[in-house]
Amino acid sequence: MSVEFLITSLIVVASPGTGVIYTLAAGLSRGARASIVAAFGCTLGIIPHIAAAILGLAALLHTSALAFQIFKYLGVAYLLYMAWNTLQEHGTLRVEKQTAVRTHRQIVVEAVLINILNPKLSIFFLAFLPQFVNASEAQPLLRMSELSAIFMLMTFVVFVGYGLFAASVREHVISRPRVVTWMRRAFAGAFALLGAKLALSER
Repeated sequence: MSVEFLITSLIVVASPGTGVIYTLAAGLSRGARASIVAAFGCTLGIIPHIAAAILGLAALLHTSALAFQIFKYLGVAYLLYMAWNTLQEHGTLRVEKQTAVRTHRQIVVEAVLINILNPKLSIFFLAFLPQFVNASEAQPLLRMSELSAIFMLMTFVVFVGYGLFAASVREHVISRPRVVTWMRRAFAGAFALLGAKLALSER
């Protein structure tokens, strides 16, 4: 495993995106445990994209304009739904002292969908993973699987860090209703902007 792979992966994982935003929102609204569950769900959401890249299915998204557009706009619609839902008093970013408002299954499903419905991830892995596999590699698929596992582990660890940080300031947020309101608007705006960015993206 190269240092370049680790550094590149860390930069990609730590960069703010839909998974980071969702994990932060989970930590702020529901506490440390929910943020860990969200990080786990976001990590699970990577698996289909890695599998697609390894099996070559991502090439379909890269070559078929229709397939890419359909997948992309499903992702855009879901991000806009998350933005709208976050603005609601009883939506995604519901901040209460009692943290058992939503089940862990609901959090995992939302987190997985956020990552699955992003076709850029499949294309990213299709372009990213082969760069770190030597042409002389005896078992390239196994090597790509190993690198993918490392990438997923890094994703989980970094996202948990984000989530626990958010959970650590949760009490300060709960005691300030105006902060909660602006925080809800900020996260809704972030989801909407990410949706717009995805809508404008090209293959």
